[in-house]
Amino acid sequence: MVAGPGGGPAGFEHPGLLYRDIDEYLGVTTGFVRSALTAGDAVLVAVPGERLALLRAALTDVADRVTFADMAVAGRNPGRIIPGVLLAFAAAQAGRRVSIIGEPIWRGRSDLEYPACAAHEALINAVFADRDAAILCPYDAASLDDEVLGDAWRNHPTMIENEVRRPSDRYADPLATAARFNRALPPVPPDAPRLAYDGVDDLPGVRRFVVRHAGAAGLAPDRVDDLVLAVNELTANTIEHTDGGGTVSLWTEHGMAVCQVDDRGHLADPLAGRVPPPARAEGGRGLVLANQLCDLFRMHTGRAGTSIRLHMWP
Repeated sequence: MVAGPGGGPAGFEHPGLLYRDIDEYLGVTTGFVRSALTAGDAVLVAVPGERLALLRAALTDVADRVTFADMAVAGRNPGRIIPGVLLAFAAAQAGRRVSIIGEPIWRGRSDLEYPACAAHEALINAVFADRDAAILCPYDAASLDDEVLGDAWRNHPTMIENEVRRPSDRYADPLATAARFNRALPPVPPDAPRLAYDGVDDLPGVRRFVVRHAGAAGLAPDRVDDLVLAVNELTANTIEHTDGGGTVSLWTEHGMAVCQVDDRGHLADPLAGRVPPPARAEGGRGLVLANQLCDLFRMHTGRAGTSIRLHMWP
């Protein structure tokens, strides 16, 4: 069985693994971890809960040398995985090569989440291009649909399938691939409460609007605070970087509180919100913070303007 790319040569590797049963999954992923540890890499395993338990059990003898994270928690919002999971782990390793298993897409992911997941997978290639790292991304080929598996081939320079590792003939420029998922959002419900704003003096009213409607939507007080902070960052960005102000809308949908911020700005950088700015940089943290605070962050941007939709579960 293929051992996987852990502990490979210096540089960046980002293979996708198409597995069809648990034996294949464990064979490749544990081989990846053991090879990486032998090479002296720092190792992170970030996969959803059920898979995490299986890998912990299979790696009992080396578990004290591996960092484990439940991707269903740490990566609940796909937009926080790069800054909050991958880059955070790499930054803590003080010059060591890192080897990571990251499984951001699984059967329980919704259609609502999927564009953010697929964009995340494409953007890994741009963010880590010059880093000494290997990131193995497993896909359950027995349960995921053909669209998802096709995107896996486009998002990974190499693929492991049927125990064979080979270059992907569908891999494409990561920024262009991520742009495919810059999709228009569903319409805001016509009866959703809305508030317009166009200056700094309007921001206290925006915060009060979010508190009132997020509380009515059933969010706990601490979750209301998170949403208020996220929306404040987004609306402050509107005022600082665009002309003409914007609108905030807030409603409930499938048991979630949903808040959308619309303005006439254009976010041309596809990595905006995915990479923390340098420590001494002024600004640039609003989108990253919104990703960290919310359960799902969806964005559509173009020359006509930008819509950012934040989802919060109670």
